[in-house]
Amino acid sequence: MKNTILFVLALFCAISVTTAQTVPTTEAIEQNIEKRQNGEGPQMVFEKMVVDYGVIEQHSEPLRKLTFVNKGTEPLVITNARGSCGCTVPTYAKEPIMPGESSEIEVRYATNRLGKFSKKVTITTNEGGEPHVINVTGEVYAKEKEEGVPASKGTLGGGK
Repeated sequence: MKNTILFVLALFCAISVTTAQTVPTTEAIEQNIEKRQNGEGPQMVFEKMVVDYGVIEQHSEPLRKLTFVNKGTEPLVITNARGSCGCTVPTYAKEPIMPGESSEIEVRYATNRLGKFSKKVTITTNEGGEPHVINVTGEVYAKEKEEGVPASKGTLGGGK
């Protein structure tokens, strides 16, 4: 009985600590949204909202870069960036981007996959409000096989 009570108490404490650390209060969310509407706080502004690979050959360079500027009044922190599937992988700076500074998000698409593609990268920041959604599009076509000299049907060295 004593072990059961201790287990329930430990479980309650663990849930309380986890919830307190991960769930922002409604008041904090509303303050961030109000700051954003007044032009205050961090503001992530992209050059473009689409990463267009165009039409590329299979196994082409998978890396593309997406540039943005923090046009806000406070440091911008990217808290998460994720692709809509495992074939689209974003990477980003972990340190804060100061007001007026620019940075990049690198996007890698698995160019071994053939055909047209349309994926999304979702970027969550400390701005408050909805995350940024970047479209990643393009088409991968099969690499043409090089034709070589046909192999001889005879033996090597001109044998009979």
